Amino acid sequence: MEYEVTIGLEVHAQILTASKMFCGCSAEYASAAPNTHVCPICLGLPGALPVINQHAIELAGLTGLALNCQIASDNTISRKNYFYPDLPASYQRTQYDDPICVAGWVDLDGPEGTKRIGLTRVHIEEDTGKRIHQADGSTLVDFNRAGVPLMEIVSEPDIASPDEAKRFFQKLRQTLIWIGVNTGNMEEGALRCDANISVRPKGQAKYGSKVEIKNMNSFRAVERALIYEVERQIKELDAGNSIPQSTRGWSEAESRTKLQRIKESSDDYRYFPEPDIPPLALTANWVAERQTELPELPDARKTRFVAQYGISAYEAETLADLRIDADYFERAVAAAAASGATPRDVANWISGELFRLLKDTSEDLAAVEQRFPPTYIGQVQSLLNSGTITRTSAKEVFEASFRSGQAPSDVVAERGLAQIGAGDALSALARAAIVGNPKSVGDYHSGKVAAIKFLVGQVMRASKGQANPQAAQEALERELSV
Repeated sequence: MEYEVTIGLEVHAQILTASKMFCGCSAEYASAAPNTHVCPICLGLPGALPVINQHAIELAGLTGLALNCQIASDNTISRKNYFYPDLPASYQRTQYDDPICVAGWVDLDGPEGTKRIGLTRVHIEEDTGKRIHQADGSTLVDFNRAGVPLMEIVSEPDIASPDEAKRFFQKLRQTLIWIGVNTGNMEEGALRCDANISVRPKGQAKYGSKVEIKNMNSFRAVERALIYEVERQIKELDAGNSIPQSTRGWSEAESRTKLQRIKESSDDYRYFPEPDIPPLALTANWVAERQTELPELPDARKTRFVAQYGISAYEAETLADLRIDADYFERAVAAAAASGATPRDVANWISGELFRLLKDTSEDLAAVEQRFPPTYIGQVQSLLNSGTITRTSAKEVFEASFRSGQAPSDVVAERGLAQIGAGDALSALARAAIVGNPKSVGDYHSGKVAAIKFLVGQVMRASKGQANPQAAQEALERELSV
């Protein structure tokens, strides 16, 4: 029997603010000593009154606009009641009936074109603490993360495969980093993903039973967990068994999902409006202010790069993966124009040598831009265009400038990398190549004129790439004619 897969994702994204959602404690938890960024409010102590983080609401609204959502004018914070050891109040402040953002979408490019994945809602809530399991079987709890601002971004059940789910999660992460509302750091838990998946016979209108897979924090984990769960559910259905609605956890070590509990319904959480926080009224003017803060988004940037700079769609995709890379590229293009370097020249240097060096040093552009400013790209290309250096030397100049921060022209002068274009030095290299390669010389004199290409290569090698290839061939021809 053939089956259809239906997937929806719930992405939990920490909002990048200095303080927590309902108190003034620092939202930095990864580098702090356990239980040092806490207060009576985020510890859930009786009588402690919360105050909402205005900037977190603004960033949530910005997120909604970036994801094509409508912003709700009336917002209510609710209490979601359940007990976890890392949730000190035994309830979570969240949104239920009145999410801040609704009815959005994300467009995914794929082999069959663009597919639109609907978004049900984006709502705000507070994060839980963190459990630290010990070797002796005990568990410690660090409440530094408790109360950190969090968004839950819920997709419609429009995702049809594990690969599509992975690409949706990747696109969502790119957007959140791009607009500056999330670090994208999945290892520290700043971005996490739950997946809802059901399988049903192909053509059946009614969805199969929904299974939730909890807390996956990598693209690989999302894809692998969903592949496993599709196969597991199909085996159960083929065997005539039913699929109970449940919550399962992904075990990376065992490469399988494991039953955690039978799925709760919303009634089990006993939602009710948070009595200590008044409803939020977001006006049309407030939404308009957020709209002015929204930058040009990745898809629009890529489209413009192709149209404005004449680069390929693939190059645009590479250069606009991160906003800082895209900004650097545009600054480099503007600076290089006066030196005769084209946008394609700049794109080639950045997507090739610069990205290679960043990977080699494990740095990003934010860390190196002051040392290696965008103007240096055009300077290297200008030296190449003018014939001052060869293409081989240009790569050496580029890397030396990147690592040291020296201007490209200073690197050329200090290392003596100026191109050898003519004169005694080039003639001496030509004579040495002739003496050292009698067979190629004999081939050349016997009519195999292509043999001179080998000799040119020997001159280039001896000059460490500084010889002008055309000038080298002319020097060889002169020496061979004597």
